[in-house]
Amino acid sequence: MTSDIDLTGKLLIAMPGMGDPRFEHSVIFMCAHSGEGAMGIIINKPTVDLKLRDLLEQLSITPGQDMRNVVVHFGGPVEHGRGFVLHDYGYHSSISTLDVNQDFAMTATLDILEDLADGRGPRHVVMALGYAGWGPGQLESEIAQNGWLTCEAGKEIVFDTPDAEKWEAALKSLGVDALALSASAGRA
Repeated sequence: MTSDIDLTGKLLIAMPGMGDPRFEHSVIFMCAHSGEGAMGIIINKPTVDLKLRDLLEQLSITPGQDMRNVVVHFGGPVEHGRGFVLHDYGYHSSISTLDVNQDFAMTATLDILEDLADGRGPRHVVMALGYAGWGPGQLESEIAQNGWLTCEAGKEIVFDTPDAEKWEAALKSLGVDALALSASAGRA
């Protein structure tokens, strides 16, 4: 099952009854979506105790005095040892930055961590370890089976809303009340 729909730069909202506890109440920012598959980062599941400072220490990067306290998120079950930084558009790594759209970009190289350690780098960030990935047609099939809703990715939801409130905020952006959701799909 393939689709002409491009979900790059959108949010996926996990529906009740998803069946996979790793994605329960998840909000995923879609970094890439094409006929070859899809890649996104869960933006509302902070790791329990890991902060950017801890990660920098593991990578032997010395934090500067101007470094902000950044929470590290569980970005998804694929390559959970690899870091990804979703950030506002405008910052570009000297090595590689993926421009998602006019509001968002993603960088997965060490230089962004060095810039964040020095108090430079992008103003708004979601730091994540791992990502969510789908093969060709897999995401479209999950959407058709009532696994996900999709909505526009507003900077307010992605960067400014507390993690615990992002799922409901994304639903509200569609005019959907979380209490009204059903775990089963309807068929006409």
